[in-house]
Amino acid sequence: MRRLIINADDFGLTQGVNRAIVEAHRHGEVTSATLMANGQAFDDAIERAKSESRLSIGCHVVLVDGLPIRGPQQTATLSDKKFPDGRFYQSLNRFTLRAVGGRIDADEIEAEVVAQIRKLQAAGVAVSHLDTHKHTHIFPQVLRPLLRAARACGVPAVRNPFGPVRFSILAKYPSLWKRYSQVTILNRLGGRFRKSVADAGMLTTDGTVGIVATGAMDHYLFENTVDSLPEGSWELVCHPGYNDADLANIRTRLRESRVEEMRVLTSPEAREMLNRSGVQLISYRDLA
Repeated sequence: MRRLIINADDFGLTQGVNRAIVEAHRHGEVTSATLMANGQAFDDAIERAKSESRLSIGCHVVLVDGLPIRGPQQTATLSDKKFPDGRFYQSLNRFTLRAVGGRIDADEIEAEVVAQIRKLQAAGVAVSHLDTHKHTHIFPQVLRPLLRAARACGVPAVRNPFGPVRFSILAKYPSLWKRYSQVTILNRLGGRFRKSVADAGMLTTDGTVGIVATGAMDHYLFENTVDSLPEGSWELVCHPGYNDADLANIRTRLRESRVEEMRVLTSPEAREMLNRSGVQLISYRDLA
């Protein structure tokens, strides 16, 4: 059996992103979403989530390129000192070097993740799972405190950011070569990830598909991904949204690609493709 969660990241980023995620759930194939506790459209996302009882809502934990929920004094090793408001490092590379080099306090990570989860729960969200902005929990130095925070807050599942990558897509999309190479190298950490999650007694999928295609997803890549899906339970990461004035003020490379993903996920062709393939759509609530 092949089961697939289609999870929309960045719920709460802007009202246009929120609207697109809800539409891709109501009229398309999105089954789950992860909400940013520090997103500028957090309140709007909460209001929209209340009317979508079938949409599984998780926490999109932000530890890079955003503002912490806790104050600057409480996130000293996570925050970039050049910003007086205590915002996180904007560069994923700088964050990674600090984390892997042991220069970020694990207790700070745990406390910040707890604060972000608790903000969602206080707003009435039954948090079904966790993932991280830019997949920072790939690294054990982030994963371990994140798992402790999840257990402390009663969150049962976490994204498995590792999965198969198909070399064949590079023939049609050579621009994905760099991301393909990065994901292939990072997949070496997958075994440690699975052991850590199992030791924590938490749920996860067999892996994630679509990370290499982030920013390039179209009908061909969607069909290629579904067709090549192995047996088991998997997650497809997506980022639907509207490229509006609010998004123009956000630091993100994903702009028109969000609109294209919206088209793909709400298209009759996507539904027909899933039906034809025999892939069963599930949400994170169904993972157990």
